[in-house]
This record gives sequence, structure tokens and C-alpha cells, in this order.
Amino acid sequence: MMMRRLLPAIMSLLFGAMTIASCGEAKLGIDYENKIIDIGNTAEPLTLDPAKTSGHWENNINGNMFIGLFTEDAESNTIPGMAERWETSADGLTWTFFLRQANWSDGVPVTAYDFEYEYRRVMNPDTIAEYAAILYPFKNAQAVKEGKMPLTALGVHAIDERTLEIQLEHPAPYLPGILKHSTAYPTPKHVVERWGDDWIKPQYIVVNGPYTLVKWWSNYVVHLRKNPLFYDAASVCLRELFFYPTNDVDAATRRVESGELAWNTAFPGQKQELLEKSLPGYVRVSPFMLTTFLSINLKRPMFQDVRVRRALSMAVDREFIAREIYKKGYTPAYQLVPAGMPNYPKGARLTWADEAMDKRRAEARSLLEAAGYGPKKPLKFTFSFRNSSDNPRIAVVVQDDWRKIAPWVQIELRPTEVQIHYANMRGKDFDIGDGGWVGDFADATTYLYLMETSTGPQNWPGYSNPVYDKLMDEANAELDLAKRAEIMRQAEQTVLDDSPIIPLAVGATQNLISPRITGFKDNIEDNHRARWMCIKE
Repeated sequence: MMMRRLLPAIMSLLFGAMTIASCGEAKLGIDYENKIIDIGNTAEPLTLDPAKTSGHWENNINGNMFIGLFTEDAESNTIPGMAERWETSADGLTWTFFLRQANWSDGVPVTAYDFEYEYRRVMNPDTIAEYAAILYPFKNAQAVKEGKMPLTALGVHAIDERTLEIQLEHPAPYLPGILKHSTAYPTPKHVVERWGDDWIKPQYIVVNGPYTLVKWWSNYVVHLRKNPLFYDAASVCLRELFFYPTNDVDAATRRVESGELAWNTAFPGQKQELLEKSLPGYVRVSPFMLTTFLSINLKRPMFQDVRVRRALSMAVDREFIAREIYKKGYTPAYQLVPAGMPNYPKGARLTWADEAMDKRRAEARSLLEAAGYGPKKPLKFTFSFRNSSDNPRIAVVVQDDWRKIAPWVQIELRPTEVQIHYANMRGKDFDIGDGGWVGDFADATTYLYLMETSTGPQNWPGYSNPVYDKLMDEANAELDLAKRAEIMRQAEQTVLDDSPIIPLAVGATQNLISPRITGFKDNIEDNHRARWMCIKE
């Protein structure tokens, strides 16, 4: 990065053990001799504790430090991780995993007891684990998380040091995808019990993945270094990684252009064609398991009327947003689950999706008037949005779309830093807020579970519909894939008709990365682990 090149002496004092001496030869955010790269990573992590992380930008970091029972290859395909092999019972309800021989970065063996400990820690009611619901397929998981059953009732048991048994509430053929998620990473029992919440600090942390944490300088940099005790360390090329929060995507793009960053995990969509010319080989766009949508806080009195929610959804011009702001690769979203999801051939769709915008806006006005709004009773609310990437531009477009319904629709825009914005969303401290959901595994449930009552904080609108919950329970218990898909379609249609969310677009990955970095593979999950990368000199 530029600061390492210009100020090696100062940075050496600040970072101590960081390898700085040879960085005067760094080019394009890359130190060739020492195999170091600088990465722009969207936002500042709130935590790197696997039990508590929730943002994609956080997993970009701790996904390089921890390995679950399963992990991902360069294309994010699910492959064995700590599980060397496994067996599944005939009814699909019991999975037995046999762990490989591996050590934590302090030399202590990784055991099945570390996994048992971590899963119980996630399900402990006292642990603020935003993603806990992703493990609800585990037997008794929800009841344990809600404090209705003891931690020992969770369907996870260490048989011995290298054998782990997981019992499920219902068959889940997609379980390997869940078990490569950050919430399912193991944590070192011997370290967490000693240091408590401080275990994740650089001076205490131990990991089982390719990289360990050297330095976390808040709001500036997270520094990782190759872990020599990683079970596949011989195959890891890059020695050090520096992750920088880059909320301002335009500024981050300039840092790539000037040679400060080798890779930024986003770029402004409207500049794609220009960047393809100015930075040949850098622009990487591919299909992505991402749906962007607005959440409507159902705790707010004005949004408890479905006519209001439906009117606001109808008025948004998704075609313009996808075409003119997100640009290439993005498509308008009239659904929650992206098209093409395995075992879900035909999803649901907003019933008015094919109507012309003029007609939709007229219907939206009629709905708001029927709900009692007009010149004497204006509809007022605040629209909160992330101050990163293309989100500020989208906010202005959406605000204008809503104003076109009628002059008495009044919207205040409220930009917020990414991590604070999502914390507000989870805490229901918003009126309408933007957001995006990246699928955690290739199954429709990774999106549909968001709207279940039991999901908790990640159910941003606070949506609760017994009909929807019952349909999802039925889908989870159904073994026939065609019947399961139809039940999930009915559930998705239920939530779309209720309009607690306003789908905007189905996404595409937008990475800006030096072509000198090898091993970077486009994939629908946008997971790119450094263990598969190297540098082409």
C-alpha cells in the first residue's frame, strides 16, 4: 500500500513485527518478494468472533482464520474441512463426523469437543449470536436458544476427541453448506474459557485456519499472517494480508487505480465500462447469490397497514435501479429468492410485477388514500441506508420514486456507516432500511428463513405470520424435493403478498482485483479465500 511504501520507518514503529523493510518494492498493492497483498473490504468489522459475526466483510477476514467441518475451494464449492469423512443415518437425522488430525495455532490439538463447545456457545441464550438461527436444524436448537432446554440438550455430542455426532430436527441434505458457514466454525475451548470475550484479541487468539491475527487497528487495518501450523500450510502461498475498511467505494476505487490496493471487494457500478478501459483485467463481474431489498419496520404504526407497504413497494422502479445504477450483471427483483436456486425451479413473484410504472404509481396512490393518507395527513418516514458503494445513489432514486406517488409522501434520508446500519436494523431502530442478503448455501431456505418468526434479529422487518411459519415447518419436514419446492413457493408468495420487504435487485459480484493475483475464481457466493491465491510476477 502507499503508506507502507512512503513511510516504512513510521509504520515499522506502529506495527512492530509487521514485515516492512522490503515494502519499498511494493507495486499495485502487492509486495512481490514477501507475498503480501492489500485488500479493501467495504466496512469495519464489529467482531471477528465466529459466533457473533454477521457481515460478509467480517467473514472475508475470519473465513481466512478458521476452518469448519466443511470449507470451500477457490470456486466456493463445499469441500471437506476439519471433517475427514462422515456418515449419515438412513433417516437423515444423524450425521457422524470423523475429524482430521490438526492443531490450533498454539499447537493444541483441535478436537470434537471444540465443536461441541462452540455450538453450545452459539446456542447459549446469553450469547448474542446473530446467525444462531442458521443452526436451528440441529435437534432442540431453538428451544435451547430460547432458554427452554439446557445446553446439553442440543443435538451435538463429542463421542471422543475426533468423532462428532450431530442430530437434526428434520433431514437437511444442505447441512454441509451450513457447516462451512462462519457460525459453525470451531473455537478453542481452552482459550475462550481462559480469556472470555477477549479471546479474539491478537495477543490471545488461536486459530485452526490458514492465517492468524497479528494486528487489528480499529477503523484502519486488520493484519493477518500465514499460520505455520495450519494442516495444509505447505500449499498456502500468500504470507500476509492487510484488510482495510472502504466504506467510500469511489475513494477505494481511486486507491486501486493509484496502487494502494490490489483488490477492493466492490466498485461503483456506473463506472464499470470506464474501469474496464482504465484498469484492464481488474473488473470481475459474475452471478451472485445476492438479493438487495428494503425492510419495512412493522413495529411502526403507519406500516402495520399492508396497503401502505404494498404501495411503497409498487412505486419503486427496479428496472431503472438495476439498469442505471447497479449496471451489468444485476437484474430487477420481484422476489426474495434469486432465480436458478437448486431444487427450487419456480419461485414466487410479486403479483403486479408486469404492470407499467404509471399504472403502479396510480394504484399506489389509491392504496395510500384508502389507508387514510393525503394532504391533511401526509405519510412521513425516514429511509435509512448504508453510506457505502452504490447505496447513496439508490436512496435518492427510491426517495424520488416515493415522492412521485403524491406530494404528501415525505421521506427523510438517513445515511449510516454499514456496520452501525445493520446493528440498527437488527435492533429495529429504523423506519425503512436498505440491505442485502448473500445466500449462505445453495438452497432457498437460506433466504426464506429470514422471514420466520423464530429467526429473531436477522428478521429485520420483525415479520411474523403463523401461516408462513407453518409452511416453512412443512417444507423442512418434506423429503420429496418437488413437493418441498411447491411448499416453499407458497411460503415465498405469502411473504411477498404481505410486503414486509421491498425487493430491489438480484446481484452480481463486483470485484476490482489485480490480474497479477492468481487463484481468484468468480463464484456465486463471492467467497474468495486467500489460501488458494498467489502472485504472478
